[in-house]
Amino acid sequence: MRADRLLSIVLLLQVHGRMTARELAGRLEVSERTVLRDMDALGTAGIPVRAERGASGGWRLVDGYQTKLTGLTPAEIQSLFVAHPPQLLADLGLARSSESAWNKLHAALPASAQPQAELVRRRILIDSRGWRDPSETLAALPTLIDALWRRLRVRFHYENVLHESGERRVGPLGLVARGAAWYLVALRGGETRTYRVSRMREAEIVDEPSTAPDDFDLAAYWEKSAAEFREALPRYEATYLASPSVMRWARYRGWRLKEQTPEGDRVRIRLVFDAEEEALQFALGFGADVEAVDPPELRDKVLAAAERTVRHYLACC
Repeated sequence: MRADRLLSIVLLLQVHGRMTARELAGRLEVSERTVLRDMDALGTAGIPVRAERGASGGWRLVDGYQTKLTGLTPAEIQSLFVAHPPQLLADLGLARSSESAWNKLHAALPASAQPQAELVRRRILIDSRGWRDPSETLAALPTLIDALWRRLRVRFHYENVLHESGERRVGPLGLVARGAAWYLVALRGGETRTYRVSRMREAEIVDEPSTAPDDFDLAAYWEKSAAEFREALPRYEATYLASPSVMRWARYRGWRLKEQTPEGDRVRIRLVFDAEEEALQFALGFGADVEAVDPPELRDKVLAAAERTVRHYLACC
């Protein structure tokens, strides 16, 4: 560990130019006394570190001492330094390691490329969370990561979408983050399965080897699996005549709005839903501002539901 810390000191000084013992101690989470001992060790090893006293003093490397990483194009530098989603790195326990890796890469770049890398890192952020993320329980995630690293099988209790619970014993193949949700891809009974980490309980490693097929490609599997899932999703399309005031709500539904065509003082829109009940709720929710046009059975159900509502209010009032 000390060798890693000494390397980190050199790289931090390359990136920041001059740092005090207190600043280094804070970044490395050690005492200032340890930093001073490390500086002596670096000097003994021939690394040209110099102490500068005074209000603006600190430790620095003698000018010209720098490791270079050459041959990278501007686009390659940008791809390396775009900030990774911080929460996903934290989920994996890699937030601090990511910061350390950034320091090492930044220090190894030619001086002319460092400002560009710094700009990309500070001005481009990928946030994979939705605005209304449900709370995800990720207690099983450290165990799954450990099992992957050690190539061992894992056992856990799992509750599926139908709230049916049972024990699973699987061989991990990989972890995938989609949005803010984590999924485990694993072998069970000779078949590749996908499990949502938040639905796992009491995960533990089993002392049995887990071997991935030689031709297994996690990215390819996930793309194929996601495409099949989308194709299997239920779809119910409905057409309405809507007042212009409704259009902001129709557009708010994003991918659900498939077509919109002006028709007199109204707009003919076609929306896609997961079920007929959603299409019925949409029509009833806007009253006379939305008229269900197609399919005909939806129009009949809107009329029947409206009549029941009117009878109810007349009876109770």
